[in-house]
Amino acid sequence: MADHHEVAHDYHLVDPSPWPILAAASALATAVGLIWYLHEGPIWIFVIGMVAMLYFAFVWWRDIIREAVHEGHHTPVVQLHLRYGMILFISSEVMFFVAWFWAYFDAALYPPAVLGGVWPPEGVETFDPWHLPLINTLILLTSSTTVTWAHHAVREGNQKSATHGLLITCILGAIFTVVQGYEYSQAAFAFGGDIYGSTFYMATGFHGAHVLIGTIFLIVCLFRNVAGQFKPEHHFGLEAAAWYWHFVDVVWLFLFACIYVWGASAVSH
Repeated sequence: MADHHEVAHDYHLVDPSPWPILAAASALATAVGLIWYLHEGPIWIFVIGMVAMLYFAFVWWRDIIREAVHEGHHTPVVQLHLRYGMILFISSEVMFFVAWFWAYFDAALYPPAVLGGVWPPEGVETFDPWHLPLINTLILLTSSTTVTWAHHAVREGNQKSATHGLLITCILGAIFTVVQGYEYSQAAFAFGGDIYGSTFYMATGFHGAHVLIGTIFLIVCLFRNVAGQFKPEHHFGLEAAAWYWHFVDVVWLFLFACIYVWGASAVSH
């Protein structure tokens, strides 16, 4: 049962919390551990960092949900600033993917001599873009419509319809991940074999990680909606998840067009 306290002003003075710095430190440990493991180091640093990061993120976001739902601190002004923060976060994610596209186009448009001056490199058997990649494209496009359905249902106060939309979106996100995992298992080229494999797996792999994160994000929103925590005037968590999901969808369209379709045939000779 929500227990809103009287808010005397529009701004939220955040209570001191150890979770942000601890989550950041564990994220650093996760990254360092993964890099070390990829260079034939031990895996335990990565595992400990990942578990710690997930725990600290959980308790941090739990506190934020409590501030919003039970303590009433997320006034319209605070929600506006949260939206600004989400826009900046997605902007940083855009630049993150720009780096992978840049690496891909640098190699594709100006193939190094070691590749024989052609792209894709000789001997690389690319995926048929009109098979599994097309199926995944249709899955993500459909999921983008269902998450929009859920968002509009919340704005109209239709909790049941929002639950259905979120459930379908989560299922489609999970199917996308399974299909991409199967696609990887059928790949005729390795991650470290050449620049094509490296750029392909880094771009599509990080996108797959974002789909997985977005699916978890939406699952949390699904449970929150079932618990009645989203209101027509107060549902930033779902709004942020929908924005993130649309971003993931748009990135995939660029990946499909540039890497799967355009990269399926030699473009430089």
